[in-house]
Amino acid sequence: MIDAAAITIGLADYARARDAEAVAALLDAYARDPMGGGRPLPDAVKVRLVGDLAANPHAFSLLARLDDAAVGLANCFMAYSTFAAAPMVNIHDFAVLSGHRGTGIGRALLAAVESEALNRGACKVTLEVLSGNEPARRLYAANGYGDYQLDPAAGHALFWQKRLT
Repeated sequence: MIDAAAITIGLADYARARDAEAVAALLDAYARDPMGGGRPLPDAVKVRLVGDLAANPHAFSLLARLDDAAVGLANCFMAYSTFAAAPMVNIHDFAVLSGHRGTGIGRALLAAVESEALNRGACKVTLEVLSGNEPARRLYAANGYGDYQLDPAAGHALFWQKRLT
């Protein structure tokens, strides 16, 4: 475990080159990981990514740094819970560099996301996780995340997709 005082987490400033480079580099590292698809981000995505995030008023990213090096990323989007009539936050990307996993950075990054969500008036935080990603599932479960259900008899929610391009 890393001393929590050594970890700094803050909102990425997309207009700041250092933060923009860290967001793109960490997302690329996540994409290259087997749990992120195992392939680097296309160059066109790397070029557009931070500008597109900056242009989206619902987007925010948190960067975790250790000794000033960016080692963790949470890309988040504000959404709206119709059942609660309140904002909510979805963690769209959550990544800790492989050499730093299991050290407390993920736990600290989740806590920072939750704090930011509360600051923004969110009623809940949502995320998706691959069923085979046991380390991430353990982290999320240890921090209070679990299957979404309205009524256990109806089952839990599934995250589906349909690619359009």
